[in-house]
Amino acid sequence: MRVLKTIPKATDVTKRCILTVGNFDGVHTGHQEILTTGAQIARQNKTELVAITFDPHPAVILHPSRSIGVLTPMELKKHLLARFGVDCLFVLPTTRELLDLSAWDFAERFIVSTIKPALVVEGENFHFGTGRVGNIHTLATIGQEKGFDVQSVPTKQARLTIGQQVKISSTLIRNVLESGKVADAAIALARPYRLMGRIIPGHGKGGQLGFPTANLDPLRQTIPADGVYAGRVEIADSLPTLCQAQDRLSAVFSIGQARTFGTQHPLLIEAHVLDRTMNHLYGKYMAMDFVQRIRGQTRFASEPQLAEQIQKDCQSAKEILS
Repeated sequence: MRVLKTIPKATDVTKRCILTVGNFDGVHTGHQEILTTGAQIARQNKTELVAITFDPHPAVILHPSRSIGVLTPMELKKHLLARFGVDCLFVLPTTRELLDLSAWDFAERFIVSTIKPALVVEGENFHFGTGRVGNIHTLATIGQEKGFDVQSVPTKQARLTIGQQVKISSTLIRNVLESGKVADAAIALARPYRLMGRIIPGHGKGGQLGFPTANLDPLRQTIPADGVYAGRVEIADSLPTLCQAQDRLSAVFSIGQARTFGTQHPLLIEAHVLDRTMNHLYGKYMAMDFVQRIRGQTRFASEPQLAEQIQKDCQSAKEILS
């Protein structure tokens, strides 16, 4: 997949390509439906699937005072978009000027005058332009005037673990993660939710108890609720190689503040790899794939009590992951 970070020129893309535009945060099953539809049409017409996305997420510009975590950092997003058939990706810098463009002005500048697609494929709830006033019908009207077709893809639905039927969206996934329901996030994503970042030194308490951990300094992502989770990790020397890694190791995760001992309570995100000793990890990158929540965080009165509970958590994780 070719990745470009400037406004495209006519020579950058295949003429009469298939285009899709969106944040694609999560690259969830709804996004996957749009991408695979576009890729199939592109293959049938012997052309390319081109995608436009934005960096940073527009919410960062629109609501700078809010702490908004994305679901997929850009490096992971690029990997997933390529996996689902995108041939050429334009990553547009998100600016206030860009967000203030009307739907018609956005289409004229980034679709009509540059890419000139034969077809634009979007979800039925697609919105664009300032205030998100443009929708799939607006896009179709612009297409009729400017010479491209529009295909709408129905919103993807799924049944969560409690049996509830829901429409898949990035907002839904953030909500279930913030409630600790990582199994529901996995349903919506069609893969476990992945938290990524650099491995940093911790307090060494896990090692003293016999359960050494790798501590994560996460990228600006949505962090699941405090608790203990079963999952898998991958470790690599860089973010790009981490996205390509294939050595998933079973692990138990802990997210929460270290309230058991001491007076300092920073948020700790830790992974204890099961059945393997991991050395010399500082400075490397780690991905944590969340499979299932085991329990919430609990305060322990002593180190022996904590060690006993960690042993139980490890056994629970092995049973979940087996």
